[in-house]
Amino acid sequence: MNSTLTSDIEWFAKLLDTRFNAFLNTKNNFNIHSYPVPPIVKNDNSVYANFINHYQFTIIERLAIILAIMPHLKPELLDIFYLVNTKTARNHTEFGGVISQNHSGFMPTGETLFFICGNKFIENKIEILNLFDASHIFSLHTILVLENVPDNEPILSGALQLSPDFTELFILGQSKKPNFSARFPARLITTKLNLSDLIVESNVIDEINDILLWIKHKSKILIDWQLDKTIKPGYRALFYGPPGTGKTFAASLLGKLSGKDVYKIDLSMIVSKWVGETEKNLARVFDLAENKDWILFFDEADALFGKRSGNQSGQDRYANQEVAYLLQRTEDFPGTVILASNLKGNMDEAFTRRFQSIIYFALPKPNLRLKIWENYFKQSFNLDADINLKKIANDYEIAGGGIVNVLKYCAIKAADRNKNLIVSSDLTEGIRRELLKEGKMA
Repeated sequence: MNSTLTSDIEWFAKLLDTRFNAFLNTKNNFNIHSYPVPPIVKNDNSVYANFINHYQFTIIERLAIILAIMPHLKPELLDIFYLVNTKTARNHTEFGGVISQNHSGFMPTGETLFFICGNKFIENKIEILNLFDASHIFSLHTILVLENVPDNEPILSGALQLSPDFTELFILGQSKKPNFSARFPARLITTKLNLSDLIVESNVIDEINDILLWIKHKSKILIDWQLDKTIKPGYRALFYGPPGTGKTFAASLLGKLSGKDVYKIDLSMIVSKWVGETEKNLARVFDLAENKDWILFFDEADALFGKRSGNQSGQDRYANQEVAYLLQRTEDFPGTVILASNLKGNMDEAFTRRFQSIIYFALPKPNLRLKIWENYFKQSFNLDADINLKKIANDYEIAGGGIVNVLKYCAIKAADRNKNLIVSSDLTEGIRRELLKEGKMA
């Protein structure tokens, strides 16, 4: 454990001891603002120390953070809140706390924080409530939340929750990559290839480079040049064109070249026929990705961001409200969002108007197809003398993804012969099968 976090835990333990001594004293005159401030960060380059130095939190803000992390690090320090009220033979109401499904220890709430802060009722309560306002840094950066409570219950009875990302950062020094699950239906996609392997029209390469330049210079543009009030922090791009033309590959390359993780969203687990469920599913993805500076890739995005009906039935009106919600979340996301579609015309205009880049991945022309055939087939294999890749490139309109499928078929056959030679009959059969799948052969 780093020295700053250790010092803060020691400070919290002494603070809690002092607070309970005051509570058990009939005068009960404790006030957080009269208590010594948390330790100064010195000679510590840990994630937690840098975090504390960066934000320069108030004493109550820092207390809220350390209180929220206690169940993860020192849950025994909170056992004192199980003190029984001798008058009522039950726990003290003013301590707050909620029962966890699995954790046997005390889980603090906003009321717990308010109790520790002391007796200045109005001032402290207002300051604590302000911590969870949408405009506060806790909410803006998804650092700390107060869980929602049912209507008519006290706001501060919600559990005090440090975001899982910051919990991992403080304890482990790094954030773990999320696993694919119902709560985060997305998979990390990577590539071993390079930009030179993306064989597309030159204008596509230029536009890919423009996205890379934005990612590289975003901080300078928004912070150094103070354009953050005018320009949204995120970037939205639409990749459209026939299947197999390099849209997913380009998204993976953007991640590799920019050093950002790229997560491909499984829309089958996002889109729901039930009212409100699609927004909830999408919100979980965006909430988890909010501060990660990830690239989110929505393949076959028509299912989520496609045109909606102009009819005015109840279902259609709700669908149009859904579009508005999706548009707002994508606009507010500070990272990069890439939507991929086979047809630009399938996309809702409300989205396309707000894209910074709309990039068409066309079926490669014969000269580009020849480069793809040569790039894939001449690296690891010898070719039969009667194979003419230039003629194949001219005769068959197959995209890069289809050529890879042909390569896989030929590689299987070559491996079965235990010889790295592509024979003409295998290549012809591989092409025939691919064209048959695409409906180009009877």
